[in-house]
Formats: sequence, structure tokens, C-alpha cells
Amino acid sequence: MEKREMKKLGVTASLLGFGCMRFPTTPEGKIDEPRAEKMLDMAYQAGVNYFDTAYPYHEKASEPFVGRVLNKYDRDTYYLATKLPTWLLEKEEDTERIFREQLERLQKDYVDFYLIHALDKERWEKVKELNVIEHCEKLQREGKIKYLGFSFHDDYEVFEEILTSRDWDFCQIQYNYMDTEEQAGDKGYALTEKLGVPLVIMEPVRGGSLAGFSEDIEEMFHKLDADKSVASYALRWVASHPNVKVVLSGMSTEEQAQDNLNTFTHFKPLNEKEESTINEVVKTLRSRVKNGCTGCAYCMPCPAGVNIPKNFRIWNQYHIYQRYGVIKYSWEEMEEKERPVNCIKCGKCETVCPQHLSIRENLEQVQKDLEEAKRK
Repeated sequence: MEKREMKKLGVTASLLGFGCMRFPTTPEGKIDEPRAEKMLDMAYQAGVNYFDTAYPYHEKASEPFVGRVLNKYDRDTYYLATKLPTWLLEKEEDTERIFREQLERLQKDYVDFYLIHALDKERWEKVKELNVIEHCEKLQREGKIKYLGFSFHDDYEVFEEILTSRDWDFCQIQYNYMDTEEQAGDKGYALTEKLGVPLVIMEPVRGGSLAGFSEDIEEMFHKLDADKSVASYALRWVASHPNVKVVLSGMSTEEQAQDNLNTFTHFKPLNEKEESTINEVVKTLRSRVKNGCTGCAYCMPCPAGVNIPKNFRIWNQYHIYQRYGVIKYSWEEMEEKERPVNCIKCGKCETVCPQHLSIRENLEQVQKDLEEAKRK
């Protein structure tokens, strides 16, 4: 198993980290514990030593399950990561109360990597207001937390503010070859490298979006090597960045686990031809974007309540990947009042759109395309 050293921390972690958010499940939606335990064992025995869970994963069942399975192994042979659910914080004492609850759920005396979970601008303000970092630092001094970091979901400017606010032990961002300009992105990666903050990566395969494509895209990968999975190229793209120390993968099947183990046991950075192919894939995928909405939100608020940028983002995502599953949750969970069908065609949005988009016409097409995709 490929290992990477976090020199700042004196830690050597497996380049592949086991993300404990997408275990196989039973028909009732519960963790399929025999299969999931087999997969964790498989990973550990192959040299994976970084296991990442969180308070809400699998409806709060992931922490107790992962902690129980890892009890069979010597505590100093693996690193356990979990996260503080910032959305549950209401008063200062909640940080330590929830952390101690997590220790009990995990059946552990300490956590190796503790993350302030899913920070964005709003949650960062709450973290500062409730002195969350000070409470976590107290737990560090007590030896209950070894390394303190955060996971992140917002724009680069917010990321820069958080990352430069203190000397973090590590941080975790979403990063893959399609999201180089989304969230922290390439600029965020470069900043962590400059500041010497080790990176843990989530969503390297973009929730499965980069694991399977239309035949023309898949053929581009198969021409490189017919025996390698499409997903392996996404993982290797991320892992070819030297400041990436752990690449998390949420594995749902034994086959996915074995494929990932193969990729990282015999890890090779991308070569020039592979990088060129991925660049061509990205170019092809981005050419499928239906309109040039940048999400600037100049068109908002819509008098009828339609969430114009959100609808266009979902629409473009669907056409990029040409798979309904990629946008199923976003589309089906959208509030009814935000849907394109509510457009009253007043045209106010089009008078302020910097991209001069045909918003009314496009919204009609969004509704048509995605309802048709849902029926397929």
C-alpha cells in the first residue's frame, strides 16, 4: 500500500483512506454489517491505516460500527478520523459534550484526526462565536484529539480566510479533475501547499460521477489500458498531487474496495499521455454544458420564487454526465416553489443577466429535460 508522510505531524498514512459514509446496506437501509466488516478487514490487511467516519453517517450508525470493528486491531496501527457536527452546536459547552459522546460511540480513548465538519461562511461564523477551536485545543491538550483540522464546502475566498486563521494540522477538501475551479479547487490546493498544511481529499470520484460515462468517454480511458477502471484514473489524478496525503473513497461494494486497493497498492502517478487524455475528457464533458450560467445570482430573487442558478446548475450537471442518478437528489429534493414550472415569464431576470442568457426559454427546457430523465 502506498504511504505518504505528513512531515508536519510526524505521521505516515496510507494514500488510500477508507471513507465510512457509503457502506453496503440492507434492503431496510441499515449497514450490511457482515459485508462492511469484511471490506474494512480487507482494507486494513492490505495496508490501509486511515479510516474516516462522522457523526451523521449512515443515520448515526457509522461511528459505533466502525469503532467496534476497529477494536479487533491494535490501536496504534491505524488512524481514526471523525468530525464535529457544527449544525448541532447551540452553546459553547456543546463542542466538548458532543465530542465525548463521539468517544463513547467509537469506544475509543482518543481520536487521531478530528475535523470541524463541513465549514462554510455561516458555520465558520458560528465556530468563532462559540469558541469551538478553543474547546478543541483544550481536548488536544488533554490528549483526546491528536490532530485538529476541518472539512470544507464553500468558495475559495472563505477557504482562504479559514485556512489562514490559524496553524491547522491538516484540512479536507473536495477535489477532482472536474472540480478544479469549484469550492477550494486548484487555488485552495496551491494555498495548502504554500502553507504546508497536509491535505485529505474527499469526493475524488465526485460521488461516483467520474466512475462511469457514456461509451465515447469510456473508450478514451479504455484506449489507455483496457484493464484499468475509469474510477482509477480519477483517484490517480488526485493522488498525483504531492501535498495530497490521503485520498478518501467511500466504498459500497467488495469490487470497489478491491479495485481501489489495486490502484493504491501498485500506485503510479499519471503519465503525460494519461494527463492529456483526462484533459480531453474534461474538455468534452464541459462542452455538454447547456448554458453559461456562472451562478452569480444577479437574476435573484425571482419574483415567482424560482431558484434560477440552482436549476441551471442541476440541468448542466445532468447533461455533462448524461446520468439522472448524478442529479437525482438535487432535483427531487428541490422545494416545489423553486422549480422552473413556477416561472411567470416576467423577464426581469433577463434584463440583469451578465451572460445575456435566454433564461425563460432555458427554464422551460430544464423542466422538460429533467422530468423526462426522471421517467426513463
